[in-house]
Amino acid sequence: MGFTECCGVVLDHEGGYVNDKDDPGGETKFGITKRQYPELNIKELTIGEAMDIYKRDYWNKGKVSSVPSGLQLIYFDMVVNVGKSRAVKILQSALNGKGIPTTVDGGIGPNTIRNLKKSNLEPERLRSYRIKYYADLVSRKPTLEKYWYGWYRRAKKT
Repeated sequence: MGFTECCGVVLDHEGGYVNDKDDPGGETKFGITKRQYPELNIKELTIGEAMDIYKRDYWNKGKVSSVPSGLQLIYFDMVVNVGKSRAVKILQSALNGKGIPTTVDGGIGPNTIRNLKKSNLEPERLRSYRIKYYADLVSRKPTLEKYWYGWYRRAKKT
């Protein structure tokens, strides 16, 4: 899958305009948050503008093209949903769990990319570490439990 296909899946997950007082991102449309982009009129954001932001700030900065193709959708969706640093830490933890020693520092540098390429990391293993992240998050912040089932379904599906 390339950027356009992955972005379509993420946009389906993210949906349209929401202003949930309990959402740490605040006002959101297509997964783009007012907290992250205070200069944007979130209500008026178009899909094209959202895709431009995803390409520039998530796909490119997250180095998604450097990740093995079978993991790109999962990783890209994590970058959008939990942020680049956390997404990379989940990847790095999954590599460690597979016995590939990788520093968990949140940076998608040459060592992490090399380890990913040589690891044959299974998508299901990465999904399991993503689900573990959400479970740990809800344990630390019980007010986020209302999002648990949606996050779980998203992680299983992506």
